[in-house]
Amino acid sequence: MTDQKTEKMAIAKAINESLRQALEADPKVLVMGEDVGKLGGVFRVTDGLQKDFGEERVIDTPLAESGIVGTAIGLALRGYRPVVEIQFDGFVFPAYDQIVTQLAKMYARSLGKVKLPVVVRIPYGGGIGAVEHHSESPEALFAHVAGLKVVSPSNASDAYWMMQQAIQSDDPVIFFEPKRRYWDKGEVNTESIPGPLHRARVVREGTDVTLVAYGPMVKLCLEVADAAAEEGRSLEVLDLRSISPLDFDSVQASVEKTRRLVVVHEAPVFLGSGAEIAARITERCFYHLEAPVLRVGGYHAPYPPARLEESYLPDLDRVLDAVDRSLAY
Repeated sequence: MTDQKTEKMAIAKAINESLRQALEADPKVLVMGEDVGKLGGVFRVTDGLQKDFGEERVIDTPLAESGIVGTAIGLALRGYRPVVEIQFDGFVFPAYDQIVTQLAKMYARSLGKVKLPVVVRIPYGGGIGAVEHHSESPEALFAHVAGLKVVSPSNASDAYWMMQQAIQSDDPVIFFEPKRRYWDKGEVNTESIPGPLHRARVVREGTDVTLVAYGPMVKLCLEVADAAAEEGRSLEVLDLRSISPLDFDSVQASVEKTRRLVVVHEAPVFLGSGAEIAARITERCFYHLEAPVLRVGGYHAPYPPARLEESYLPDLDRVLDAVDRSLAY
């Protein structure tokens, strides 16, 4: 403890504490998912919650993602605020129909009379040496669906507060948790909200190139900025935090200052979130840009076996190469 309000904790612990706070504050909040109860989740994110709040509020479900989300929709219709866990990113696709045809559309279908305050937690991304279907980055699929909010924290403080804000939202939120960062620690002030849920944040100021990232790639971009500084280059790092809605105003403000932009995400570059950012910023900042907007991400191929994933994922050298290419224009 550094003071009465601030504690250093890992991202996984921060999410656990946030869920605990929500369960304590509102009896209508429920936690559901495969192995979230007695086991505490495969990453132990929900550890101890069932013991403290009981099996009727922290619910071990069958292995049926469509059923999990469908049940959460029914509970939300009855006034509950379910938080459901999809155990791994690649397991979400059996529930995709429920999410995009029911969860995302009910508000519009009912002309605003029906709200579905459901949070779908998804550990996502690579870097943990997992087997097939355990290292996907499907965030762009959900960002494309109107009616869903899509967010991803990169640090413990945001993990705590963004979960609080997601649970309190009357709209459905897809909450992508960067599993490779679960054990990264940071300071969390549990009494001071750092900002709105969907606002991006400059986490390092710079003057030469803007690096935009979210979730697991923010830490990499900060490492890239450190490496570039040794060569006399000043990189600004912007953490998007929210993928839909996307804070284009903050990206624009940064790019108008640096005049160059590199977007970094683990997901494939082809039709990824970076494509929309590149298009919008090119429209908004055409007369400010000194170079085309560049993107660094995964390849347009199925996620590879664990022994090859380091060649698939963006790394320091690939991002630095993009910075060099941007500055070469």
